[in-house]
Amino acid sequence: MKQSDTDPAARAARADAPPGPPEGGRVEALDLLRGIAIIGTLGTNIWLFTHPLGPASAFLDIPEADSAAGAVEVALRALTNGKFLALLTILFGVGLGLQYNSALRRGRTWPGRYPWRATLLLLEGLLHFVLVFEFDVLMGYALVSMIVVYLMVRGDGWARVWLWGAATLHLVLVAAVTTALVLTNDGSAGATSGKTAGEPEWVEVYATGSWVDQLGARLDNALLFRLEMVLILPMGVALFLVGTWLLRAGAFERGARGDRLRRRLAVWGLGAGVPLNTVTAFAGPDWFLVDRYVAPPLVALGLLGLITGWALRARGGAGPLRCGVSAVGRTALSCYVFQNLAASALCYGWGLGLAASWDGARPWWPPAAWAGIVAVFMVGATLWLRRFDRGPLETVLHAAYTAPRRAPARRGR
Repeated sequence: MKQSDTDPAARAARADAPPGPPEGGRVEALDLLRGIAIIGTLGTNIWLFTHPLGPASAFLDIPEADSAAGAVEVALRALTNGKFLALLTILFGVGLGLQYNSALRRGRTWPGRYPWRATLLLLEGLLHFVLVFEFDVLMGYALVSMIVVYLMVRGDGWARVWLWGAATLHLVLVAAVTTALVLTNDGSAGATSGKTAGEPEWVEVYATGSWVDQLGARLDNALLFRLEMVLILPMGVALFLVGTWLLRAGAFERGARGDRLRRRLAVWGLGAGVPLNTVTAFAGPDWFLVDRYVAPPLVALGLLGLITGWALRARGGAGPLRCGVSAVGRTALSCYVFQNLAASALCYGWGLGLAASWDGARPWWPPAAWAGIVAVFMVGATLWLRRFDRGPLETVLHAAYTAPRRAPARRGR
C-alpha cells in the first residue's frame, strides 16, 4: 500500500485492491467474531468484578491451583484469559483495513478524518475508565490506531518491519518482567503478601464503598490501572497489523485461498497456543504475563480461523443464538460498556454488593453472573437492532464524528 493509492489515477490502476463488503453491507462473520470477543472479555473481567477486592485483585490475589476450588477457578479463567482481548484487538485491525478499502473505493484520502474518530474513541475510553472500569481497552485501541493508520499508506515493507519490531518488543518486555518475578520469588506467593498489605483498603472501596469512593480510587491509582494499557501497546500494534494483513490475504473470503489460510490459522494457532496456555495457566502467578499476553494471541488466531470457516460454511438461516451473538457484534461498543456497568451494579457495594456477600460461592457464582449478564445484553442488542441501525453509543459517536463535516453545509444555507 503506497501513499500514491490516495491519488485517483493510482486507485483506478490498483487491480489487486482487496474487495470490501457491499456498499452499506456488512461482513457477517466479523459481526459474529466481534460478538464472541465481547462476550469473552466479560468472561475474563467477571472474575475481577465478583472479587471483594474488585479490579485490584488482578494485582493482589492472583488465583493458584493449591486447592480444589483454586484449581477450578484457574481452569475456568484459562478458558477466556487474554484470548478474547487478543481476538478483539485483531478484529479492530481488520476494521481499519475495511475503512481503508472503503476510502479507496470512494475516492477519499487516507487517513483523512480518521484522527478525529480516534480522538472520540480516546475520549470515550477515558470516560469509561474514570466512571466505570479500571481496565478499559478503548484508550489503548485509540492510541494504537493512530500509529497503524499511517503505516497503512507507507507500504507493506514498512508494515512488516513495524509488525515484527512491535512483536519482538512485546516479547522482550514480557520476558524481562517474567524473569524478574521468577528470580525475586522468595518462596511465598507474591499475590498473598500484596493482599495482606492492601486488602482492607480495597475491600472497603469495592465491597462496601460508594461509587464516589471508587472514582477517587481510580484517579488516585491511575498509573497502576493504566499500566496494562502501556504494556500492551506493542502487542496492539502487532495485532492491528496482523488484522489488516488477514483481510488482504483473504481470511474472510469464500474460496480456496481463504479456506487454506483459515485451516492454517486453526491448526497452528490452536495447536501451538492451547498447550502453551494450559501450561502457563497452572504455572503460578509469576507466569501471569505469559499466560495473558503471549499464548492467548496464538489461540485467538486459531479461533478466528476456526469460527470464520464455520460461519462461511454454515447452511440455512441463523438460529437465535447466532443472531444474538451477531447482534452483540454489531453493537460491540455499547455492549462492552453495558456489561461493565451491569457487573458493577451487581457486584459492588453501591449496587447489590454480591461480590462480598457471595464470596464463599466462588468459583461457581462468577460464571452464573457472566451468563446472566450475557443473556441480558444479547436480548437487548437483538431488540435494539430491530428499530435502529447502530447501538446507542455507536449512534452518539457517529453523530459526533459526522457533525464537523455537516456544519459547513448548514452555515452555507
